[in-house]
Amino acid sequence: MLHGMAQTSPAPVTLIVGEEELLVDRAVAAVVGAARGGDPTAEVHDLLGGKVETGELTRLTSPSLFGDRSVVVVRQAQDLSKDVVAEILAYAKNPAEDTTLVLVHPGGVKGKALVDGVKKAGAQLHTVAKVTKPGERLEFIRGEIKGAGRTISADAAQALLEAVGNDLRSLAAACSQLMFDTQEKAISLAAVERYYRGRAEVTGFNVADSAVEGRLAEALEQVRWAVGSGVAPVLLVSALARGLRGLAKVQSAPRNARGPQVAAQLGMPPWQVDRVRGQLRGWGPQGLARAIQAVAHADEQVKGGGADTGYALEHAIQQIVANRNGR
Repeated sequence: MLHGMAQTSPAPVTLIVGEEELLVDRAVAAVVGAARGGDPTAEVHDLLGGKVETGELTRLTSPSLFGDRSVVVVRQAQDLSKDVVAEILAYAKNPAEDTTLVLVHPGGVKGKALVDGVKKAGAQLHTVAKVTKPGERLEFIRGEIKGAGRTISADAAQALLEAVGNDLRSLAAACSQLMFDTQEKAISLAAVERYYRGRAEVTGFNVADSAVEGRLAEALEQVRWAVGSGVAPVLLVSALARGLRGLAKVQSAPRNARGPQVAAQLGMPPWQVDRVRGQLRGWGPQGLARAIQAVAHADEQVKGGGADTGYALEHAIQQIVANRNGR
C-alpha cells in the first residue's frame, strides 16, 4: 500500500492524509527513510500539531550554517493553530532546499484549509486508504508475507485473519512472528493452525499489557485462556519480551525529552511512546532487568528446555509483576 512512494529524493513538502495509524506511520517512515537515504545524518524533528508554536517551523527549517539536512514531521496537523497554518502555507510556496516537511492529517473537515492550501502550493499528496473490508485485510496479510519474499495460501490467510482479528498492527505482528517461526517459503493452513486454533480473542499483546501494568490475576487468566485456545506459547513469550523491551527503550530515553523527540530517536510512533511511558510507572531499572531475565528463561523452556510450558509462562508473568515495584 506504500508502493510507489519516492525512495530516492522526497518532495520538499509531503502531505499524508489518512487515519489508518499503521499505514500512516509507514508512509511517514518511507519519506524519512528517503530523506536519510540522501543524507544519513539528517536530523528528524517529530512534532504534534497541537504543540507546535508560532515560529517553530521557521526556526526548524532555517538554513543551517553547515548545510545539514533536516526532516520535520508534523503529526495531527488538524490541531495546528491558525497562525502556524499560515506559517506553513507561506513556507509551502517557497520551501527550503535542505529540509523535508511531512504533514500528517487524518482527513475530514477540521484543518481542511491547511490541506487545500498545501495541495495548491504543490505539495506531494499521499492518501492512505482506510482498511475496512475483510478482502482488504486479506490483501494486507498477503502483502506483508509477499514483502518478505514468502507466500501464504488463501485458506491460511483467512485463518490468520479469523484468529488475530481486524487490527492491522496485530496482523502485521502476527505475520512477522509466523514468518520467523516457520521455515517453509509458502505458509500453509497447517502452519497457521499450529499457532492459532479457534478465534483467539486473547492475544499475547493483551497478556503483556496486563503483566507489565501489574494486573496479575487478569494476566494469568488471559494466558491460560490463550494457551487453552491454541495460541502457541512461543508467541506469548515473544509478546512479553517485546513489551519489556519497549519499556527498556523508553526508560533509557532522556527524561526531559518530549514524546515526539523520543519517538524519532527510538523509531516508535509517538502514541506508542506515550502508552509505554504510562506503563513505566512503578518500574525501576533493576526490576525491569530481572523481569527481562525471567522472560528469557521462559523462552528457553517453551522452546524445549522445560517440560511444562504453561507453568513456565505463568511463572514468568508472576516474576514480571513481582519485579514491577523493584528499583
